[in-house]
Amino acid sequence: MSKGKVRPIVAIVGRPNVGKSTFFNAMAGEKISIVKDTPGITRDRIYADVEWLDNSFTMIDTGGIEPDSSDVILSQMREQASIAIDTADVIIFMVDLKQGLVDDDMRVADMIRRSAKPVVLAVNKVDSFQRDMLEVYEFYNLGIGEPYPISSVNRLGFGELLDAVFEHIPDAPAADEEDDAVKIAIVGKPNVGKSSILNKLAGEERAIVSDIAGTTRDAIDSRIVHNGKEYVLIDTAGLRRKNKIKEELERYMIVRTVAAIERADIVLLVIDAVEGVTEQDAKIAGIAHDRGKAIIIVVNKWDAIEKNDKTTNEYTAQIRNTLSFMTYAEIMFVSAKTGQRLGKLYETIDAVSENHSMRIATGVLNEIMSQATAMKQPPSDKGKRLKLFYITQAGVKPPTFVIFVNDKELMHFSYTRYIENQIRETFGFMGTPLKFIIRERKED
Repeated sequence: MSKGKVRPIVAIVGRPNVGKSTFFNAMAGEKISIVKDTPGITRDRIYADVEWLDNSFTMIDTGGIEPDSSDVILSQMREQASIAIDTADVIIFMVDLKQGLVDDDMRVADMIRRSAKPVVLAVNKVDSFQRDMLEVYEFYNLGIGEPYPISSVNRLGFGELLDAVFEHIPDAPAADEEDDAVKIAIVGKPNVGKSSILNKLAGEERAIVSDIAGTTRDAIDSRIVHNGKEYVLIDTAGLRRKNKIKEELERYMIVRTVAAIERADIVLLVIDAVEGVTEQDAKIAGIAHDRGKAIIIVVNKWDAIEKNDKTTNEYTAQIRNTLSFMTYAEIMFVSAKTGQRLGKLYETIDAVSENHSMRIATGVLNEIMSQATAMKQPPSDKGKRLKLFYITQAGVKPPTFVIFVNDKELMHFSYTRYIENQIRETFGFMGTPLKFIIRERKED
């Protein structure tokens, strides 16, 4: 969005369980929110870019507002919803026909009215537009304006509702052709401090920070501008060990973490310094590595570790040993609590992002390769020696190289690794995996 055009923001607001997440998912075209019958499941605001006819906008799904709740999570959700209301250009206020008009709807309506933002009232769970219209009209009593009947489950009534939304956005700007923002997924086990790191990076209380495991039940995307550069921070639910999953909700979290990594360019794997790097951390790192993502290992709670002059080196060696398949990963020791070294995180992200998108001229690559083969002869088998003819870079994110050889079978993994190391020696490529494709070519 750095090219001057900004998508309008539409926030869906309402009590818990009125069907906001189902509507959001239908609009976003994918399962972004968790839909369940427990109040407070949609625990954070969720963003999605939505296309409607010739218009595009960003939709925010908020946690259900319980106006008088003293529950710590619900009161923080109320805070999140009010941030979403402040951020939005238009609010869709959703109510539930089946439950009818209740006192809490009145309280939420008051809260929205105070924001002085344009509001469109959506009455959800209307099965028959002919039969149910009298009950729909009851919601005129909210004093918000005309109620629009919809069924999120059956995807009915969306057209009229969205037409009303766009009446409040006279010239909805078109989306940019390309989003240049660096996308960063913040991943890790529960309670390692992912949300705290996100909040420090964002400079705003974006995610709910609480000591209850599994608080951040969904991914949220926060768009940040830092030093004139745009970033999208994707905060995720923690990954748990499979055998501990007793609830489909937690299974969903694992899928979400994989999906978040999929959407990102750079993965920040947050590790608890006190616990050390675990099998679960290795699993998340493996997902990022397999998908060719750049990675920064962020060792959080470093302030809680007793240190001497060897501690950092010993800890680094332990991480490198456990995550031996990604020796390229950048490692940072931080404390979200004290803010220690968090200021350097953006610098590291920028450097890693540059490496992830780096292109090297074909001539330079071939020079490195011929020097490498001169220093260490390619392997041979049954009298036939491997010949490397040519190397070229085919893509970025991750940097991908194609090597043409006389016989693919002779190109052992260890020799490919040797060529990779020679390229890394020249260009560094810290933080990013490199991908090699071996192609056979007949000798001329």
